[in-house]
Amino acid sequence: MRAPAFWREDGAAARLLSPLGALYGGIARYRLARDAPRANLPTVVIGGLTAGGDGKTPLAIAIAQRLNAAGERPALLTRGYRRRRGGTSSFLVDLTRHGADEIGDEALLLARAAPTIVGSDRLASADLAQRQGATVVILDDGFHSRRVTPDLTLIVVDSDYGAGNGRCMPAGPLRAPLDAQLAAADMLVVVGDGLPGRDIAARANKPVIAAHLAPDSGAIEAMKRARLVAFAGIARPEKFFSLLEASGADVAARVSFDDHRRFTQRDYATLSKLRHAHGARLVTTEKDAARMGGQLATLGVDTLPVTLVFDDADVLDQALRGLCKARPPEP
Repeated sequence: MRAPAFWREDGAAARLLSPLGALYGGIARYRLARDAPRANLPTVVIGGLTAGGDGKTPLAIAIAQRLNAAGERPALLTRGYRRRRGGTSSFLVDLTRHGADEIGDEALLLARAAPTIVGSDRLASADLAQRQGATVVILDDGFHSRRVTPDLTLIVVDSDYGAGNGRCMPAGPLRAPLDAQLAAADMLVVVGDGLPGRDIAARANKPVIAAHLAPDSGAIEAMKRARLVAFAGIARPEKFFSLLEASGADVAARVSFDDHRRFTQRDYATLSKLRHAHGARLVTTEKDAARMGGQLATLGVDTLPVTLVFDDADVLDQALRGLCKARPPEP
């Protein structure tokens, strides 16, 4: 799904759905507080406040890169959201064999940064990571499921969106009550400088790490020389469009799809018509490109890689060093 517009404001639709949101929030609060077993490796758990679009995947990749630079051997664990094949057993991603159908689009991006294991059983995935030589595991979006007790929990916040209207799904975007999520976090990573994110940071009473999304400079320079038709099937497509425009790209048309959209031939035909009508090139996100297969080359689609950059990572690096020293891998 794509985040409904009413999730930003506490209007009639949000109030109508508030009883369901309260029920969902109560269950989610209970799950956050329940006991869970520990993995044999130091464990970083990443979560986002809302149903999607906060920036969990870029944060997971950035954490893996920092751990690599520090001499650790991180492994990324993910359920492989929206994969269609692959069974229930945990397995190591092989980019030469696995596509989005087997592992999901996010896992394809994660596997480019560090060894990535797909599986619904997080403990089994952590055990496999240990056998593969990992010294620390990072759970992408493992915060709300509470299947493994974290040693370090990072919550990523989109500063422009914040907590939306502050209600839980389906009345709002929150995956659990805001106060419960903040209480369960060790640190917040606030992406951007929007007022909603700053308000949450002030409310959290936790260490806050400021960050921003940086588009690939080479890709942006190339795109400035052409008109673009931008399309995205992510939780908040407007973030992608705004990033393009803020970078100086000439966006002639914008097309939004549902999150994790499995593109159809009709979708491709629509995009092709828009490309010709505007005399433009097509551009999309890396996550969307991962689901396109051969159509990426057929339609001549450009992608815009982005990187999560920390404005000041000293506190984060100190926490990561302490995590790995405090809990050496068990034999």
